[in-house]
Amino acid sequence: MGAHMKTTIEIADPIMKEAKALARREGTTVRKLVERGLRLALAERRSQRAFRLRDLSVAGGGLQPDAAGRSWDELRALTYESRGD
Repeated sequence: MGAHMKTTIEIADPIMKEAKALARREGTTVRKLVERGLRLALAERRSQRAFRLRDLSVAGGGLQPDAAGRSWDELRALTYESRGD
């Protein structure tokens, strides 16, 4: 491993108690558990790709002639006009 930086972090008591117990059971240190957790969190974020919305367009010629030039309110009204109130 490379150089080390000493730092202080605050960890909630219940998590720290659980981490100490785990470290004891596994014969390791809390420091090693924290470092492993940070490595995993960093690797997870590096591997995440930006969300990209799939193109689910359907083939067609765009707006129907009677819809061209209408406002969103008018288009919504046309969409739901046969569904009742």
